[in-house]
Amino acid sequence: MDAAKPLAGLKVVELGTLIAGPFAARICAEFGAEVIKVESPNGGDPLRKWRKLYEGTSLWWFVQARNKQSLTLNLKAPEGLAILKQLLRDADILIENFRPGTLEKLGLGWDVLHALNPGLVMVRLSGFGQTGPYKDQPGFGAVGESVGGLRYITGFTDRPPVRTGISIGDSIAALWGVIGALMALRHREVNQGKGQVVDVALYEAVFAMMESMVPEFDVMGFVRERSGNIMPGITPSSIHTCNDGKAVQIGANGDAIFQRCMRAMGRDDLAEDPSLADNAGRDARRDELYALIDSWAARRTQAEVLEILNRAEVPASKIYSAADMFADPQYLAREMFLNATLPDGKAFKMPGIIPKLTATPGSVQWTGPALGEHTDALLKQLGYSREDVQRLRKEGVI
Repeated sequence: MDAAKPLAGLKVVELGTLIAGPFAARICAEFGAEVIKVESPNGGDPLRKWRKLYEGTSLWWFVQARNKQSLTLNLKAPEGLAILKQLLRDADILIENFRPGTLEKLGLGWDVLHALNPGLVMVRLSGFGQTGPYKDQPGFGAVGESVGGLRYITGFTDRPPVRTGISIGDSIAALWGVIGALMALRHREVNQGKGQVVDVALYEAVFAMMESMVPEFDVMGFVRERSGNIMPGITPSSIHTCNDGKAVQIGANGDAIFQRCMRAMGRDDLAEDPSLADNAGRDARRDELYALIDSWAARRTQAEVLEILNRAEVPASKIYSAADMFADPQYLAREMFLNATLPDGKAFKMPGIIPKLTATPGSVQWTGPALGEHTDALLKQLGYSREDVQRLRKEGVI
């Protein structure tokens, strides 16, 4: 990888599948780490076949596995485990998202790996963590979102809870995994510390996002419920429908912003009303204010609403679809679409990289590889001859 990247020189071994583990490893790969994705020779990561397929491979795969090397190993074969151990001897980070106990059954528990490589940082992503009474239960992102509190508060008051539209629990857990790994590496570097385990539970990753939910319940016995499009306790901030059927998100919940919003709507009386000067006063009259904004927006087109509010410096936007994003000048100016090619040469766009680092930005060197694409080259680096590789393939080890 490019030596100018902030994670250049780090070696990451990924044992994960689907979303949480692979997303964490993808972030490392985008910023220069050498990421070796270990996959089963029998089909590899199931994500290869998820969602929309192009020529038999998921379009998501080409993004999720970008900059990674694919090595096929049968971890049920002794020689497959031996090869993995060789990889881990000089690795900096191991990322895995198996159910707790799986690696231990393979003889790859933390005690073994720490003895093999004292500096190794092991990121473990699972539904409920490595300890506790639920640790052996399977837990996908949907379960983590449910137990972590997100699903309960998502949706409308008169309907059952809904999902957010993406596997947000997995992705949040992946971010915590990367943060934990970098903190562990910092400890290893600055304090001459050894490696350690970063234990991320999906439900806890989601739970950490729940804002004031804990103290509100503990101090006041308040249970936050579903509130639809409004922001509970913070007024006004909601979605409103215009007369062309298009929606607008309006966030006028700051004191000065609320005043500008009311004046832009021709309601100077409300802008100057002392009872609405702060959030507590506005929230007490929440229904009144939302009805007012609903009525105002319903008499105008989306474009008219946005023009008026943008001119008044009131945060507002349309609700973007993928089509909106592709045509948006802000997305384009920030290079949030990267040009790439599929294996057959067809051009396509993939998401850009965040965060934006001014001196050492991330980049995409290649898209998600074919299953086992780098197996021969990686084994050669480990000292295996061409004949050895042929034998391992014939025996089903790779």
